[in-house]
Amino acid sequence: MLDDRKAEVLRALVETHIATGAPVSSRAVLDASGLSVSPATVRNDLALLERDGYAVQPHTSAGRVPTANAYRYYIDHLSPARLRSAIATKIDSFFTRAHAELDHMLQSTSELLADITHLPAMVMGPASANEALRGVHLVQLGDRDVLVVVVTSSGKVAKEVARFAEPVTPEILGAAEQLLNGHVGTAISDLASVVDTTDAEPKVAAAAGLAANAVSPAQPGGDVFLGGTSQLADVWEDLAKVRRILDLLDHESSIYQLLSEADGGTVVRLGSELLLEDADIALVAASYVTATGDEGKVGVLGPLRMDYRRTIRVVEQVGENLGESL
Repeated sequence: MLDDRKAEVLRALVETHIATGAPVSSRAVLDASGLSVSPATVRNDLALLERDGYAVQPHTSAGRVPTANAYRYYIDHLSPARLRSAIATKIDSFFTRAHAELDHMLQSTSELLADITHLPAMVMGPASANEALRGVHLVQLGDRDVLVVVVTSSGKVAKEVARFAEPVTPEILGAAEQLLNGHVGTAISDLASVVDTTDAEPKVAAAAGLAANAVSPAQPGGDVFLGGTSQLADVWEDLAKVRRILDLLDHESSIYQLLSEADGGTVVRLGSELLLEDADIALVAASYVTATGDEGKVGVLGPLRMDYRRTIRVVEQVGENLGESL
């Protein structure tokens, strides 16, 4: 635990580096801290912070740069930021007007989050496993191909194509649809097993079971929506790093793993804490809860040198408003 003066020196070091992106001199730290001490005292404190792993000096004559340990200390001890009224109004106005179908709303929310933070954003919908069936419709596309359209309790519309091993008749599909709609209120994740226990005609039960399996959630969370990926090159100048992050975001399981860090609250994870190869990456994520008790996640990825106070507050505000809207 740092004493009050060293903690203030560390805060000034981190915030000045976030603002400038350059090594920070002791004079700049003194000016940003507002401490009533001599430059020599600040130089000594910076040397001690360097000794303890909170700062590095790229060159002998250069200023200092905060390490991941410094960012972690800063984040753990920072106070929440107040959003500028224009940003708060923008978020509130978006959700006041948002009455679209769920998937479109979640995609638009990811784009809103990216637009405000200028960072790639991720939104995970409410977990389908916790949602109940509101209705189902089976549309025959061919002898063996059937479009399964399911509406869940939160208003989400899931569409999947089920491939039957043998040709299926419209009569069998109609009976299977009626069977499935007889289980309105059943959790989507339990639908297939409930159908398995039915005493319906075997071909009807088999068709209903195949349709239920087609829309059963493959992941523990809901669908994932990305916004702001076009801004990656603005955030990280190293194109090799941009390609690695794009590859990460291209795999839905990787995004689930990242967002699962936000379990019931707000988290900030840095560099090696994310078990990623690249140390210059940070995650800010928060959970939101819908009126039905289903949980989703929102988050952004950025460099270690991001404005954490503002970003954390924006992510939390967007999450809170999204949960209320759903």
